[in-house]
Amino acid sequence: MAPRKSERIMNLAICLLLARRFLDKNHLREVVEGYGGLSDAAFERTFERDKDDLRAMGVPVEAGSNSTLFPDEIGYRIRRQDFELPPIDFTAAEATALGLASQVWGTATLAEHTVSALAKLRAAGVDPDASRLSGLSPSIGAKEAAFEPLWQATMTRTVVAFGYRGLPREVEPWILTYRRGSWYLLGLDRTRQAPRMFKVARLEGEPRPVGRPGAYELPDVDLAQLTRSLEPAPADTSAVVAVRGDQAPDLRRRGERVDRPDGLPSGFSAWRVPYRQEGDFVAELCGYGAAVLVLEPLELRRQVIERLTTIAGGGR
Repeated sequence: MAPRKSERIMNLAICLLLARRFLDKNHLREVVEGYGGLSDAAFERTFERDKDDLRAMGVPVEAGSNSTLFPDEIGYRIRRQDFELPPIDFTAAEATALGLASQVWGTATLAEHTVSALAKLRAAGVDPDASRLSGLSPSIGAKEAAFEPLWQATMTRTVVAFGYRGLPREVEPWILTYRRGSWYLLGLDRTRQAPRMFKVARLEGEPRPVGRPGAYELPDVDLAQLTRSLEPAPADTSAVVAVRGDQAPDLRRRGERVDRPDGLPSGFSAWRVPYRQEGDFVAELCGYGAAVLVLEPLELRRQVIERLTTIAGGGR
């Protein structure tokens, strides 16, 4: 979803949650930011979609009337007792991990699900300790145009078609997984009748839905183990980077710490990190900004500096 839609749906949810009575559509049209300026027909379509999206995310939007004399005057609300979770006990580490997860996602669709989950958790009395999150800044970008339709397809179990390495593919998407700085789709390749991993950045064109949602069932296998068995071979190239403090945890997990006799900036440590595709690695390193400095190879360092300079100048 576009950020505007994400914000509008959250505004609608908050309005319905705070309501002491059923709110009719005309009232919601006036008070919910994002509905103003829409024509009557556009508002009707938008409101119905937003309401359906909230329900699909597990938010119980209730329809009813405030008047026994005029039961046809329908309004909407979210009853707090239906929305709230029962009391839940998390350890401090678990609550921190939940809060950290909410900072990871870079796409609007995932942000919606994260906000929804955290809202329910906070309603249940669980609130992450922000001071424990300050030293961590995970970065899992999902900038590929194909990511969002694939995410929706995995959620609805809808078959998708796309091009890959010059060939048409029809796939039952099972999960999206983040491996070594890149997103991959794991699913059943109907063309080959076998499980396959597809690098999302290499899909040719936007995935197209084929048929109806709920067209297949997930296999009764360990998908994490299957992912490990199908993932690309280990990288055969490495770079040495300087990482500030506890930043860039994914880089540090993939790499090994090394000593640098020539010294490093204060607060930085050196890590040797393997990689395969130079272009993908450059994009990943740029995503960390000033938290990561490339030390070697010099050509990789040059490319990162060049890309960051272009971004700073307003380019892409």
